[in-house]
Amino acid sequence: MSRIEATFSRLQSQRRKALIPYVTAGFPQADGTPALMQALVQGGADIIELGVPFSDPMADGPVIQQAGERALRAGVGLVQVLDMVRAFRTHDRLTPVVLMGYANPVERYELKRGAGAFARDAAAAGVDGVLIVDYPPEECQAFAAALKAQGLDLIFLLAPTSSEARMAEVGRVASGYVYYVSLKGVTGAGHLDTAAVEAMLPRIRRHVHLPIGVGFGIRDAASACAVGRSADAVVIGTRLIQLLDSAPPEQAGAVARAFMAELRQALDGLEGGGAGGPVTLAPAGNRG
Repeated sequence: MSRIEATFSRLQSQRRKALIPYVTAGFPQADGTPALMQALVQGGADIIELGVPFSDPMADGPVIQQAGERALRAGVGLVQVLDMVRAFRTHDRLTPVVLMGYANPVERYELKRGAGAFARDAAAAGVDGVLIVDYPPEECQAFAAALKAQGLDLIFLLAPTSSEARMAEVGRVASGYVYYVSLKGVTGAGHLDTAAVEAMLPRIRRHVHLPIGVGFGIRDAASACAVGRSADAVVIGTRLIQLLDSAPPEQAGAVARAFMAELRQALDGLEGGGAGGPVTLAPAGNRG
């Protein structure tokens, strides 16, 4: 059982929702990411999405774009991101880590090191899953096979505009969990329509027998709870990046820990695990 599957299985048995923060590797300080990841876990994070800095992040809003630009200027690339995960693993062997980013850094990494090098090295560093924003499920069979061979989960995005056919394809290929983007547009944009989220998730569950995390537009305990009533996981990134950006660098860990603790307490206050109920996990061999 993977760390991601084990985490969702444990939370399901406890009738709790997963809290998944997103942070950009190398932000706010290039050497502070492993400690920041530890602080997130101490505050109550269940899974960490670690953003790989990229120069053209088409799905990211200005807040996360600027965080990535700062990390790139500090010399943080995919090699350094894997080093950060390795450092985190010296302190934490249990919390799943998902790399979130774009195809270009992965493809450049493999051009230098050979086909399959990314999956091999990510697994060796302690990565559990990968979400590549611009890899559609129908075009990444070889990549999916390479990850699966290393025991890594391949996570996909679904959006309000996703067709039934796209949901079915994601359900066939994905593992770990699926990330539902609750808003049209980039991260940090727009207004969260929780009624629309609640209406969409049953449609996705007809095709995807994995936990569903919901992100984009979640900014505080109230919006986290609103989403947590129907989703299996709450993903929060832009607001966390804003808080880290506005705090003195030496306070980054304390700020992250306090914000996670606030969200964790609110989510744990949901009665009965939320109206949508936790997903029933299929046996590992049946989930692609």
